[in-house]
Amino acid sequence: MPDGGARGRGACSNRSGRFETHEKIEFDDGWTGNDAPAQIETTLSPLKSRTIISRNDSPDISFDQSINPYVGCMHGCIYCYARPSHTYMGLSAGLDFESRLFYKPDGPALLAKELSSPRYRCCPIHIGGNTDPYQSVERDTQLTRRLLEVVQRFNQPISIISKSALITRDADILGEMGQRNLAVACISITTLDRKLARDMEPRAATPARRLEAISRLRDAGCPVSIGFAPVIPGLNDHELEAVLEAGAKAGATGAMYVTLRLPHEIKDLFREWLDNARPDRAARVMSLIRQTRGGKDYDADWSQRMRGTGPVAKLIATRFKAAIRRYGLQKPYRALDTTQFHLPPEARPQMDLFDG
Repeated sequence: MPDGGARGRGACSNRSGRFETHEKIEFDDGWTGNDAPAQIETTLSPLKSRTIISRNDSPDISFDQSINPYVGCMHGCIYCYARPSHTYMGLSAGLDFESRLFYKPDGPALLAKELSSPRYRCCPIHIGGNTDPYQSVERDTQLTRRLLEVVQRFNQPISIISKSALITRDADILGEMGQRNLAVACISITTLDRKLARDMEPRAATPARRLEAISRLRDAGCPVSIGFAPVIPGLNDHELEAVLEAGAKAGATGAMYVTLRLPHEIKDLFREWLDNARPDRAARVMSLIRQTRGGKDYDADWSQRMRGTGPVAKLIATRFKAAIRRYGLQKPYRALDTTQFHLPPEARPQMDLFDG
């Protein structure tokens, strides 16, 4: 669907992944140009996993352990850095990523098993580092909810990130754990402009609903930060101060940002979307993005991939630092408490009953 994509979706096309031997190219043959955009059905398939906790040692990522209940994401954010992961499954990082979803139904049982292992050493687990744990299918599967019930039983400290108001459904667990310094949350807000949000993140919650989620989590007792991510020069960077101020007023006490990343297939998908959604500023946006990446669309060097380099990136960093001071968002969180971790009775080996 080269001209505008599918209804309610972020990507404009379904480009083949970089591992495919054949490339599919869509083109307008003149017969369907005036037709209404197609509607694509969402499918959800179980994914068999042997483990649920992923580990990384990347020096620019703030967590060592993470859990991603879902592969693919209905929110359809055109800038999503997780899109290329779909190509490892022989699918497209474009419309397939938004519509052909997978979930890990055995996740809660696997998590309890891994936390019960004698080899496990407690350190915080981040939930949702790749795709959103609260996309719409979560209403039916309640997979994230069941994972939270497991970590609550084990007193396993967690952080969690989302741009969905559905996270407030679990305010009872997150609030209780937050009060015991076992949980922190981050709500991602990229813009306060409803039109831009709908274009960039077609199935995510509105900015107002996300601000409301910050307030409700705060009221429940869970510390919340606001994520202005990604910062897209020439498109949403002018809203940096306004978004952080709104987050602070809603109850956020911390903040983070990430400069737009365009690895692998994302660079072509983003340029295609930009040409369709914002043709009047597409060239300038791409020029500014390249100015943060040494003249390229993207630079994967871990030392600067989250922030970028050059005058444009430095200006964003300077503005961010000034804004978090101004709105009281610079207070560091206490380190999550790992000393409370314990095996609940049902997770202990049966022979423990005979211990003195």
